[in-house]
Amino acid sequence: MKNISFIGCGSWGAALSKVLSDKDIQSTMWHRSKDVVAKMSSTRKHYLVPDLTFSDKVIFTNDLNSLIEESSILVLAIPSQSIRNVIEPKKHLISKDKIIVNLAKGIEIDSLLTISGVLNDILGNDFNNIVTLSGPSHAEEVIFGHPTTLVSASKNEESATIIQEVFSNNTLRTYKNHDILGVELGGAMKNVIAIAAGICDGIGYGDNSKAALLTRGMGEISKLGSAMGADALTFQGLSGFGDLIVTCLSKHSRNRSVGQAIGEGKSLENILGEMSMVAEGVLSAKSIHQLRLKHNVDMPIHEAIYNVLFEGRDPKISVQELMTRTLTDEVKGSI
Repeated sequence: MKNISFIGCGSWGAALSKVLSDKDIQSTMWHRSKDVVAKMSSTRKHYLVPDLTFSDKVIFTNDLNSLIEESSILVLAIPSQSIRNVIEPKKHLISKDKIIVNLAKGIEIDSLLTISGVLNDILGNDFNNIVTLSGPSHAEEVIFGHPTTLVSASKNEESATIIQEVFSNNTLRTYKNHDILGVELGGAMKNVIAIAAGICDGIGYGDNSKAALLTRGMGEISKLGSAMGADALTFQGLSGFGDLIVTCLSKHSRNRSVGQAIGEGKSLENILGEMSMVAEGVLSAKSIHQLRLKHNVDMPIHEAIYNVLFEGRDPKISVQELMTRTLTDEVKGSI
């Protein structure tokens, strides 16, 4: 088996390392903190997820140079806005025969690139061993072996197949998809809708409201994705509706939890200050706002969340504005 390493040691990357160790595959995990590395090495417990116990198949390090040089498969398990700062200084160590697997679900601020776009910007457009692994998957449930499905998306069929096989077992089933752009856009945009779903929970709205939100929200996701060149069918799949459903409904969802706290009247600054993990949807709301303007796509739900997060708009007023827009046709009309 190829040498597999994780850049980052968050809950999702750690859960996937457990998948590998259950298959008797060794992996190495990098964390920038020597103290965190030493603690996990000695206790064999994850520093944020107490339920996760590492087997001896998982090695920990804070030597990023050696990890990159010795790995055939590099799994990026860090937030999307951090990827450029981590990878760019090390690009001379990344040969074209390595496979890079992205786990992040976000769009880079200002450049408006998906993560595969960021990686091509750093490594060159001729680097084509880029795979995004996405889908409806909370780390907490993968750790406990609950049946879960993912998508291995890449322009490179061979790389997609390798990652599909590596990250599949009797509880984790991975499919292939050639539309990496659509998979990445679905993963990023659903986080913004999840914040909206949390706001519904925090205000106290019911199932009617959330069903409408998910359905109309997916309409917006598909509309922008198609305008950017993605395959509309991708958004009907695991990285589209599948990921949207789990992120909007689950107690494990950080983005939904952020929205719920906002709906309950808490400030975004205080909410983020109390979190130990990153809610990607907050910054993705900025990126998607910029993309919507760039591609001239009407996305009222995403815009409402942008205004709540960054313009101080009252969520209840935003809901009333959405509900009282000009009436239109469901299929032929605007979102």
